[in-house]
Amino acid sequence: MEQTKALNALEPFLALSKSATSPRAAADLISQATSAPNTYVFAELLQTPNIQKLRESPDHASHLTLLEIFAWGTWEDYKAQTTLPKLSAQQHQKLLLLSLLPLSRSHNTLTYPALMAALDLPTTRALEELITTAIYAGLITATLDPAHSLVSVTSAAPLRDLAPDSLPAMQAALSTWSQRCDLALADLEARVAEVKKAAVDREKMRRKKERAMEVMIQTSEEKGGSQKRSVSGLGDEDCMDIDQEGGSGRVTRGTKRGAGGFSGFARRLG
Repeated sequence: MEQTKALNALEPFLALSKSATSPRAAADLISQATSAPNTYVFAELLQTPNIQKLRESPDHASHLTLLEIFAWGTWEDYKAQTTLPKLSAQQHQKLLLLSLLPLSRSHNTLTYPALMAALDLPTTRALEELITTAIYAGLITATLDPAHSLVSVTSAAPLRDLAPDSLPAMQAALSTWSQRCDLALADLEARVAEVKKAAVDREKMRRKKERAMEVMIQTSEEKGGSQKRSVSGLGDEDCMDIDQEGGSGRVTRGTKRGAGGFSGFARRLG
């Protein structure tokens, strides 16, 4: 969103650059573009032919250098060169806002003294006004902590142009980051494999225990059933034998008593 807004703000100056054929007109165009609100990217303007021709102008080449500082430099870079054009109040604040972006990306939490020293701000009030302007402009997302003299930055808009010599360093940083990602991914895959193996081992152990438990239960049931059958069989036979013996004994004894009694009774009658 911020990039689109900044590019749209630069469009009128890109159109004007086609007619800025003289070094003076091109230098004035740079002053206007760097002073205008919402212009925070300048790479396309730098690439236009009439702006690039300023390198050949001894009197206005410093304006091209100034535009390069607005594109990818900082307030420190501007102070390091004494031959650059003097900044207007609008240009001064714009360059301070642009210088705040790389500072915000380098530290999540910034102190008032560090920011005031980097931006040459005389008072904490001036710093707080600059931070507030940057927040409302959508350049950073931050909170002020005056009690502890801290600025907590949570995000910074990607609005700075890349310097020509920054690509090799960026490629090296991206390569290092890619290698770290590969190592982290390999470590993560190894951990995932360990977790999967542990899960498989646990499942095997669980199934083994279940099978062992089933075998124990089945064996116990078979032993219990055989014992019950043995005890039940022996008991029935014994009971039958006892009943038969007891009945026959009684019958035999009854018969004997019956026979003996009858014959005696017959003899007495006779």
